[in-house]
Amino acid sequence: MKRFIPLIAIAFIACSQPNKNKTTNSTKEFIAEGKTATVITTAKDTDLRLSQTNQVEFIKTKQALETENSIFVNPNNTFQTLIGIGGAITDASAKVFAKLTKEKQEEFITAYYGKEGINYTLIRTSIHSCDFSSGSFTYIKEGDKELKTFSIDHDRQYRLPMIKRAIKKAGGSMLFYASPWSPPAFMKDNKNMLQGGKLLPEYYDAWARYYAKFIKAYEKEGIPVWGVTIQNEPMAIQRWESCIYTAEEERDFLKNHLGPILKQEGLGDKNIVVWDHNRDLITHRANTIFDDPDAAKYAWGTGFHWYETWRGGEPMFDNLQKIQEAYPDKKLLFTEGCNEAFDPAKYQYWPNAERYGHSMINDFNRGTVGWTDWNILLDETGGPNHVGNLCFSPIHADTRTDSLIYTPSYYYLGHFSKYIRPGAKRVSTVSSVSFLESTSFINEDGKIATVVMNRSEQSINYQLYVGANQAVSINIPARAIQTIIY
Repeated sequence: MKRFIPLIAIAFIACSQPNKNKTTNSTKEFIAEGKTATVITTAKDTDLRLSQTNQVEFIKTKQALETENSIFVNPNNTFQTLIGIGGAITDASAKVFAKLTKEKQEEFITAYYGKEGINYTLIRTSIHSCDFSSGSFTYIKEGDKELKTFSIDHDRQYRLPMIKRAIKKAGGSMLFYASPWSPPAFMKDNKNMLQGGKLLPEYYDAWARYYAKFIKAYEKEGIPVWGVTIQNEPMAIQRWESCIYTAEEERDFLKNHLGPILKQEGLGDKNIVVWDHNRDLITHRANTIFDDPDAAKYAWGTGFHWYETWRGGEPMFDNLQKIQEAYPDKKLLFTEGCNEAFDPAKYQYWPNAERYGHSMINDFNRGTVGWTDWNILLDETGGPNHVGNLCFSPIHADTRTDSLIYTPSYYYLGHFSKYIRPGAKRVSTVSSVSFLESTSFINEDGKIATVVMNRSEQSINYQLYVGANQAVSINIPARAIQTIIY
């Protein structure tokens, strides 16, 4: 991977503090004329991977023309604040990581969490087992309703050491949250952690206390827990760990059990994320939970995945915007996405990376405040996975040869995570042509990062307009993504 050359700082007059999802009230001129913008590019059929490809100078311009390809950035209109970009450290990721030599482990940790890598800033993990574990397990003995046997010893072998190394490499602090895939089997009506089933009402309190015990156990390990989601994919009956909640059941579990119990346990500051499933049914879940004030007071916001496209069609980004408009005080968090149907012949399959770019740009432009990839590392089989649900990750390890395989998805993710940092505010960004997708953020250090993606088969010249009449001319190769820093 080519190393990034330090950026030239660009001075500008900062915009005023924004109202949530509204434009600022006062307008100040963005001064960039005579200054330069740095262009970072990753492109198909080239050796460009997060490579600095150009430095271009802002000049005063006239009215944009219909014959031009234009992207318009208005720094005076700012929206949501980013909390982080990262991925999940699962049992599978941690077990594969442990098989690498010390040198490869350090390369891997640096690639994701180092400043010279793509500088991830958040981590998700599972509460006990998920499909990407070696088998089903919980933190208690079966039947222990009182949770007297609760222990996270299982996680000490692989998962906790990897999480701690990641946090240390990232500078000692990261946003960290967790999700359950299923309660213990004895708490469910089907007596099975797999194949869906429902949490039995008599175990609602015990299951809520389980979250509290998990949070306290991880924090005792020196890992501050930002929050939890209530249930991974609560409308999916899967052959792996899963549990079904209707919208009303999730609402009532939140307001009558999980929310109050976390507060009683001194964990009322932890963020609780509802839904944690696809964009298709997200509106109904938000309506049901957020229209109930007794439930809404415990909910930070809504988590979502991207797998609604399994039936064909386009991702349902507009559903995100609708609930953001309806509940502007509730946040949106992308909690999981991966490319399914692992095939080692497709490590360098470019549409896999473009799926990330397309989702991230559109999710952010609909108000999403954080974005979480699924497994950060898998092996040469797309696992390990105890039910054969094999997938891609941005980096794979070939454990037979102690080598790391960087897929294009890793670099596409890096165009966001490396240059858009926690605390950045999204900036109004509009493209004049459908074949260029774009989003922008102002970082806390005053630098703006504009991401532009071209999924067409042709290289494209475009004008990047910032403010009223200042622009730079840039070329983006075919099937490429760029981050422009200014």
